[in-house]
Amino acid sequence: MSRKILIFTGNEFEDLELTYPRLRMMEAGFEVVLGAQEKDKTYTSKHGYPVKSDAALNDLNEADFAGLIIPGGWMPDKLRRDPKVLSLTKAFAASNKPIASICHGPWIDISAGIVRGVKYTSTPGIKDDLTNAGAIWSDAPVVVDGTRVSSRKPDDLPEFCKAFLKLLGK
Repeated sequence: MSRKILIFTGNEFEDLELTYPRLRMMEAGFEVVLGAQEKDKTYTSKHGYPVKSDAALNDLNEADFAGLIIPGGWMPDKLRRDPKVLSLTKAFAASNKPIASICHGPWIDISAGIVRGVKYTSTPGIKDDLTNAGAIWSDAPVVVDGTRVSSRKPDDLPEFCKAFLKLLGK
C-alpha cells in the first residue's frame, strides 16, 4: 500500500481542517501531498494562512495514494468545478480507498456523484445539499460509512483523524 496521502488545497481552505490532518498524517508516517490546480503555488486560507502546493492536480493519479482528505472552507465550492478534482475523487471511491471530508468538503463528494446512500455528516449549512444528493445525514462529530469519513467542524478533527487513520490501518 502507498504511504502517501493526498490533500486538496486551494484558496480559502479552512486553516485547521488542512493543517491538523496534514500534521497528523505526517506524524503517522505518511507522506502528504498538497494537490492544487497549480504546483508550487502559494494558496491562502480563510484566515490568511499560506500553504504551498506540492503538485498540480492534473499530474496526479489516485493509484499513487492510500487515501484522500478534503478540507472545508470555501475552497471545495471552487474546486468541485474542476473536472480533475471530480475524476480523482471518483477514482478513490471506485478503488475503495479512504476519503475523508470535513465541513464543506463533502461538496466535492456531491459533485463527484459519490454520496447516494452513504452516511455523512458535515457543517449544517450543507445538510440539504447532501440529503438532496441522496446521502444519509446525521449530526455527529464523525461518521464512518465504508471507506468514507466525515466530520462537521474543526472541533471534530481529533475524531476525524483517528477514524481516517483506522481505515488506513494505522
